[in-house]
Formats: sequence, C-alpha cells, structure tokens
Amino acid sequence: MYLCHVTQLPENGARGFDTEGAGQATIFVLRRADQVRAWRDSCPHHGTPLPWRRDAYFDGTGQHVVCAAHGALFDPLTGVCTLGPCLGDTLTAVPLRIDDDGGLHLAGDDQV
Repeated sequence: MYLCHVTQLPENGARGFDTEGAGQATIFVLRRADQVRAWRDSCPHHGTPLPWRRDAYFDGTGQHVVCAAHGALFDPLTGVCTLGPCLGDTLTAVPLRIDDDGGLHLAGDDQV
C-alpha cells in the first residue's frame, strides 16, 4: 500500500494513515532528518490512539512521541516508552519500504 512521498512527511514531525479503513489513523509515520519510522497508532498502556488531534504525535518540545491520554513519552526512533505508565514498553513497529523515488509503502506490499 502506497502511503505518501517522503517529502510529504513534515521534517521532525509525523503523519497518520488509515491503512485499515477504520475511519481514523491506524499507523503513523514520522521523519527525523533522514530517518523514517512507522508505528501503530496505539499506546501500549491501554491501546488508545496517541494524538489528541490529527497528526499531533509529538509533545510540546517536539522531542518525544506522546500519548495524549496518559502522558507517556516515547523515543521517536526506537519506540521505547521513557516516561509514563508503560515505562519500558515499546510502540509496535510497522515495516516500511521506500522506493527509489522516495515513495513510502507498507513493506511486503507488492503494489507500487
């Protein structure tokens, strides 16, 4: 499944995608300089969606992914919870494939 071009992700930001037709984001993809990661949009504490509004995945400092419901902070590149009720737990990684033109796809998807 094609998601977007890497340049359509905000620098040092994130964007949610509804890959399951759920009517809300089910994964989010973030970009930190030349690093791109995709995570399930679900807090490991109770499974709630992370942002308080669309695409608001980072805390006020822009340094950590934050769960708006519980205040848990996650390292954006490793997904490890560094503060909060799920300390030490990890966000669920979603494998990505980046094509030669910079298109982001869910890994294992044969469609281009």
